[in-house]
Amino acid sequence: MEPAQVNPNELPDGFTAVDPNNPSAGPAAADPKQAAIKEQKQSILEQACTREALARLGRIKLVKPEKAEAVENSIVSMAMQGKLPGPINEGKLIEILERGSMKAAQKANAAADTIKIQRKKYAFDSDDEDDDDDI
Repeated sequence: MEPAQVNPNELPDGFTAVDPNNPSAGPAAADPKQAAIKEQKQSILEQACTREALARLGRIKLVKPEKAEAVENSIVSMAMQGKLPGPINEGKLIEILERGSMKAAQKANAAADTIKIQRKKYAFDSDDEDDDDDI
């Protein structure tokens, strides 16, 4: 059975037309602006990092994509601000990753170090009743 051909102008809001002959060109091809930004980011990373660092970053992206995205964003922002003294090698990338891990651990410890005591309040308990008149 052939899928029914739908006019792209008749699609409801939020839907995009996908070419049945090329299903991989779906939503990604619909947003060329985002693809251009991703390409520019990759270009900056290639200029700012050595091949070994890029390879390590790629392996990290396979395991922890959010962490890799955060590191990539920090490298790109440092490069655009001119804060990079030279290309980032694998050792410097490891330092950046450790710094990020230490910051996350400090945030987690700060939340864990604070102890809050919440006492239950009962209907018959009132601070007004305790006048300490018996002293």
